[in-house]
Amino acid sequence: MEKQKRKYSESFYNFTSLAGAVLAGVIFCIIILLILLDAFSPSETPYYGILTYIILPVFLIIGLVLIPMGALKERRRRQKGLKAQKLPKIDLNNPQHMRSVIFFVTGTCILALFTSLGTYRAFEFTESITFCGQVCHDVMKPEFTAYQNSPHARVSCVDCHVGHGAEWYVRSKLSGAYQVYSVLFNKYERPIPTPIHNLRPARETCEQCHWPQKFYGKKQKDRIHFMEDEQNTRWKYSLLLRIGGGSGRDVTKESSIHWHINNKVEYYASDDRRQTIPWVRFVDKNGFTHEFKSEDLGDEVPPASEIRTMDCIDCHNRPSHIYQYPQFTINTAMESGAISIDLPEIKSKSMEILQAIESDTTTEQGLKRIKEELTTFYEEDYPEINEEKKSQVDAAVLALQDIFQKNYFPEMRANWRNYPNNIGHISAPGCYRCHDGMHSTEDGKVISNDCNVCHLIVEQGNGEFMQSDINGVEFKHPEDIDEEWREEGCYSCHAE
Repeated sequence: MEKQKRKYSESFYNFTSLAGAVLAGVIFCIIILLILLDAFSPSETPYYGILTYIILPVFLIIGLVLIPMGALKERRRRQKGLKAQKLPKIDLNNPQHMRSVIFFVTGTCILALFTSLGTYRAFEFTESITFCGQVCHDVMKPEFTAYQNSPHARVSCVDCHVGHGAEWYVRSKLSGAYQVYSVLFNKYERPIPTPIHNLRPARETCEQCHWPQKFYGKKQKDRIHFMEDEQNTRWKYSLLLRIGGGSGRDVTKESSIHWHINNKVEYYASDDRRQTIPWVRFVDKNGFTHEFKSEDLGDEVPPASEIRTMDCIDCHNRPSHIYQYPQFTINTAMESGAISIDLPEIKSKSMEILQAIESDTTTEQGLKRIKEELTTFYEEDYPEINEEKKSQVDAAVLALQDIFQKNYFPEMRANWRNYPNNIGHISAPGCYRCHDGMHSTEDGKVISNDCNVCHLIVEQGNGEFMQSDINGVEFKHPEDIDEEWREEGCYSCHAE
């Protein structure tokens, strides 16, 4: 009986090549299916992207590589005992060879097309917010949650962390390789250390949208504070922030916050988190250098490699991943009505609870304690209020739990204490790192700690006591602490 003529070269008819063809075919069909599912899915799922554009293509390539490997192995097996041929002979006049070549070339072109599309899609996916925030869910949960509630929630992660251009893209991927290893083998630190030392310069990221040289004049900011008394007394501050100073053309001619951008300011931080700055160097427009030192530095000379030129991130260090301190979040919730000011002592009790649960080890434990402690407090200390305003107590519980879930992440030890915000000087040293009145030059010049250099209080007080003056009023602390606020930084009490 005549042997059945085969379409392709005999070398391709072996188990290895067949297994490779089946693997490649099945994986290819799965990839197409996942692409369709991803395209028509109402919401973006990170695991579709990882599977479709990163994991499955690896197995597709393995399957395709197995086909010629099996053919080569089969050819050598058949040639055992025969004179070795250095290269296979391809005869296009042979119908089998012709079909094999057409199949191979066509398959390669199709693969190249889908590979190029898949490669770009993989690049696009690894640059997405979904990939950055949701793939490493446990590790990045604090950053992703804070980012979603930040002023930059519509700015993609890579716009700040990578920016444009191939150089920083390659740098970010090399850095990311170690981060992937850390996640896979549980080697990452808790909390994730900051600041990021290899972050792209602010002029190449922040200043693509923000233009400090165009900041002029003042900006009004109202802050509402509720005192920790039984009545939750409301206290208001209205400030004019001097946001100008970024350009010599500022018509106000005043020293303002963005003065730092219009001048060269260098500093040395003695700690990894840049919270202690004992040395500052200022170079004016005439080229004269002024070095300011604190007593803590002594005779120490700052290492040249650790001297940093000040940019946006040195003050705006939490532009997106903001973990708010309890005073701010509770005041905001009370002003918005999420927490009723009619509940006696709600401010002080809320502060007490949030400060107590900072040491909790799990989110579930913290949420449980909030409900138990707040409800128990009103049941025992204010039973009539609890019965009359039970719905308001329940609403306060939900509001505190919401604050906790957005700003406290016990599993990663992420909270406002471990990630201080350098804007202002309430919850962290912030401005006082340099503007504490303790940094001086050898000839006696001192970095000012005058509050009015950066902001002007134009109104403060409550219904019984209210001061207002467009030219500014002297700060008055809501509590009677005498002159202590002049001698200590705000953070020394508010960050306790």
